[in-house]
Amino acid sequence: MNDDHFKFSNAVIGLPVFFVLFLWIIYWFQIRFDFDFYQNGIYPRDFSGLQGVLFSPFIHENLGHLYNNSIPLLVLLAAMQFFYPKHTYAVIGYGILFSGLITWIIGRQNYHIGASGLIYVLVSFIFFKGIQTRYYRLVALSFSVVLLYGGMIWYVFPDIDKTISWEGHLAGFITGFMLTLFYKTPDYAKPIVYEWQKPDFNAEADPFMKHFDADGNFVNTEIPEEEAEDVLTYFNSNLLVNYTIRKNDELDKKE
Repeated sequence: MNDDHFKFSNAVIGLPVFFVLFLWIIYWFQIRFDFDFYQNGIYPRDFSGLQGVLFSPFIHENLGHLYNNSIPLLVLLAAMQFFYPKHTYAVIGYGILFSGLITWIIGRQNYHIGASGLIYVLVSFIFFKGIQTRYYRLVALSFSVVLLYGGMIWYVFPDIDKTISWEGHLAGFITGFMLTLFYKTPDYAKPIVYEWQKPDFNAEADPFMKHFDADGNFVNTEIPEEEAEDVLTYFNSNLLVNYTIRKNDELDKKE
């Protein structure tokens, strides 16, 4: 697989825009009609709190909370759709499901809401998958994610900020890593430039490789002097050859 498989499509822009727009529409309904969506969040180890596994990523506390989640989602979803188009929807779906379940198991007795868990899923998946492929473009993407969102790693630990759900962040980070182990990517390879890079290359039949032995040592493949003399004497002759130079009159007339 080569760079030709990284192709821009409308989904690269459409998916993150529509996803984030959907979050803003839900928040508009919440403040416009005074809906109380907080109780639809994840409430750990409570059966009714399981509904938050599906609903919590779409519920936000205030405008600042929604805004802070919207920008990373736009960037990360676009990167996912461009570089991992076959896995994007599965990572989103299973990322929401499993990160929510882990949060429900390990979380504090409080309502956990917001799309930050999904953001940690995407950050973790893009980073670890790029390192695993060892393909230069995806490794560069991994480092770009670290540069942009590397500071988020501190918020998977408790007591950093008691107002946030560090359990949801940790659950998303773990889920993203586990998904990289489940979803495999093709073997990325650089374009073939030289003959020896081809899979059907035969070193024994290559003229250049014949100059080296099995240990890589140079081997003199020139004709020995004795054999060279025999070859030369084959063309020797004792007959005297006389060459006659004759002027062509017809050519002189044409000139």
